[in-house]
Amino acid sequence: METTTKISFLEQFPLFDCLSPEDKVALEKYIDYRVKRKYSYVYLPDEPSTTVFFLVKGTVKIGTHSNDGREIIKAVLHPTAMLGELGLVGEKHRQDFARAMNEEVHLIALKVDDFQKLMESNHLLCLKVISLLGKRLRTAENRLESLIFKDARTRIVDFIKDSANKRGRRVGYEMLLKHSLTQQDIANLTGTSRQTVTSVLNELRKADLIYFNRKSILIRDMAKLA
Repeated sequence: METTTKISFLEQFPLFDCLSPEDKVALEKYIDYRVKRKYSYVYLPDEPSTTVFFLVKGTVKIGTHSNDGREIIKAVLHPTAMLGELGLVGEKHRQDFARAMNEEVHLIALKVDDFQKLMESNHLLCLKVISLLGKRLRTAENRLESLIFKDARTRIVDFIKDSANKRGRRVGYEMLLKHSLTQQDIANLTGTSRQTVTSVLNELRKADLIYFNRKSILIRDMAKLA
């Protein structure tokens, strides 16, 4: 990828709105463009947290494994997301894994040391990174509260609604959500079982609240989905 194209992509991130032309020029020589095959890992637990990534294309899941080997998905990231950012705030080794989902992913990589130097010289960038980390912390806290206070059906319905609000496309009175998640992925994200996800989705379809297939969910009426 040409350097100008790399910089052009970075300009799509709100995070980099505060960069001056000089900052962008200085950043050019540090950018590394990477491509990962579908289902391959971007990074694994215990690897050094020396790189921060910016997702250009594809979908990446962030997760860990329980003591009994079950996969726990913490987040599903889409283009223009940043991942591996905990290295910026002192993480020495990865606690989670980042894995490409069902398509090839393209990423821009920056060394943590280089990014931290840019943060030191750009106060607004530093504030934007802090704000992003705070938002992700609030998201994690909301998920924890959901696991404690909401039943499995409510968590699954909330996940569908939240995903549609963030990435859905309105089609008339309906909302179309295209995704790359299996029912097991949804179960791992909502702290439920695949059987429960299947049961809830079939119940919602029978009530004509949604229609779904492997790659999309069509919500008939967002207001009625409960």
